[in-house]
Parts: sequence; C-alpha cells; structure tokens
Amino acid sequence: MRYDLAKGGVFLTEPIVVLGAGSWGTAIARLLAQKGFEVWLWVRRRELAEKLQNTRENSEYLPGVFLPENVNVFTCFSDLPVSKPLIVIAVPSFAVREIVKRFLEEASQIVEPMAFVNLAKGLEKDSLKTMSEVIREVTCSKRVFTLTGPSHAEEVGRDFPTAVVLAGEDLEMGQRLQNVFLTERFRVYLSDDLKGVEYAATVKNIIAIAAGISDGLGYGDNSKGALIARGLAEMVRMAAVIGARKETIFGLAGLGDLVATCTSRHSRNRLVGERIGKGEKLEEILSSMKMVAEGVFAAKTMHQLAQNHGIEMPITAAVYEILYENASPLHKLDELMNRQPKMETL
Repeated sequence: MRYDLAKGGVFLTEPIVVLGAGSWGTAIARLLAQKGFEVWLWVRRRELAEKLQNTRENSEYLPGVFLPENVNVFTCFSDLPVSKPLIVIAVPSFAVREIVKRFLEEASQIVEPMAFVNLAKGLEKDSLKTMSEVIREVTCSKRVFTLTGPSHAEEVGRDFPTAVVLAGEDLEMGQRLQNVFLTERFRVYLSDDLKGVEYAATVKNIIAIAAGISDGLGYGDNSKGALIARGLAEMVRMAAVIGARKETIFGLAGLGDLVATCTSRHSRNRLVGERIGKGEKLEEILSSMKMVAEGVFAAKTMHQLAQNHGIEMPITAAVYEILYENASPLHKLDELMNRQPKMETL
C-alpha cells in the first residue's frame, strides 16, 4: 500500500505494524488505516483476534469503534508479509522489552524497520530505563520515537480533536513520521526532548492516581487543582535533574496530559485512585480491570528514581506508600497539608 502524504511529499511504501490491540493500539491502527495505509495489528490472544477479524469491533477494549478493512489482524509474527515496516509499539510498559524482542526473533522476514514509535508510558521496573531506551537496547536502532500527550483512545477512536507530541532524536525521520500520523483531527507536534516527554508521561499517571484518591475521599475542585499544580512542580524538579527541558513539562506531554488524566472519566489511573479513596484494596482493583493503569507501576519506579537522585516529589512518595505500604490515604493527605510552610517555587 502506498500513501502520498500531502505535506512533505513523503511516500511510505511498506505497511505499518501495530504491536498491541488494547484500546490505544486499536485507536491508532484505525487512525492510520483511515489515512489509507495498510495496517497489520498484532493481537496476543487468538480468540480476540478472531473476533476482531470477524466483527471489526474491539468490544473488549474499545467498544463502538470499528476497524477499516485495510487493518489486517494477526497473532503470529512469522505471518507478516513485510520487510521494512514502521513499527508502532502499543503494549504496556512492563511488556515492551519482551514483545519487541520476540517480534525481532520470530519475524525473521523483517530486514530493517523504518522506525519504532512507542506509545507506552512508564519506566522499566528494574533498570528504571525509559521505553525508548529499552527499545534502542533491544533493537540497536537510533530511529526510536515516543508519541504521547492528552490522547485518550476512547476519543481518538471517535475522531475528537486531539493534539500530541512526537519526540525523537532524528528530526528528519521525525518530520516524516509526523506526517504519517497527522490528520485533520489528530495534530502532531515534533520535539527532540525525548527524555523530557517520556518522564513527563510517566509522572502524570502517578499524579492522576492522587487526583482519583482525592475524588474517592469526596473532596472537590480545590483539592484537585492543588494536586495538578504541585504535581506539575514535581515534574519540573524531576526534569531539572535528568536534563529535560522545562518547556516540555509545560507542553502537551506534561501539563496537557496531566490535566486530561487527572480529570477525565476515561482515565484508568484516576479511576484506580478513586476506588482506593473509597476504601478498596489495590489487588482487588487490578484484578477487576481489563486494561492497565500505568501509574501503579510508575509510582514504584519513579519513587525509586526520585530517591536515587534526591528529587523532592512528595505526592509521588505519598502515592507509592498508599499503593505499596498500605498507608492510609487520609493520613498521607494530612502529611502533605501539614508540611513545613514554604515559598511557592517550582
């Protein structure tokens, strides 16, 4: 399939492979297929793959959204009839290393992927590496990008106006990819601050859990506004230590996604927090969810990173203690509110 990109005159002669058929993978596969690209969507479970192929609807993860006919559903990597595709990675952060490694080992016909675009938000559990660092390590490719921002799959899948940021080091390739994803309802900005974009995307999920806890405790807009503002301050402090740009934190990957994730009914992280605030246990919540709340894993990795680098992140620390040390949400709130008075700074 060939698609003539209106801006830049770039031709993409190979199909696009999307690894992962959760809500986000399904939404992005639909978006790309609607532009005319041939899309191959990898589904881990055979029964879901068969259902998707027959009904064109991912009723389990994105009900009411239908896939165009040029989305090919597959389960075996060796079945791919392509050699140099664009690879979009849409699996949870904890599975990125395993899935990418399996893909490269089993899809022996893949010669040289055009590039890798990561959609996962988080840090790897043991190494504390970002997803782009993990993908580069596994693939030895320098053409690794991350696409992120305030972009709930439920809305992208229904063509709601959305703006995201695509970050990577190779800006020439980035411009080509920018045009691959760009539509009239999906605006893509380009950034070379890959580290800043990925760390911001990780922290915002943790703050969203805190916002959900506040909702679950019955508090209102004052509380949530404070959490968003001080959560942003934690992002800025983190960025200063890891060498990311402050402008990135105030952009789509930071402030934009922070607001959306802390306030949206679609936010799985906010929902986890809300249920915790109402008294449910984390194990019960996770066992009842079909989709992954990345902030649960991010709270552990980011708390460890903050400790390693001496970064002051009190909200992140509170969420970690609530999730993993059985701390009382009310007690942690009291601690946050009764810390030593100080000047407001970032």
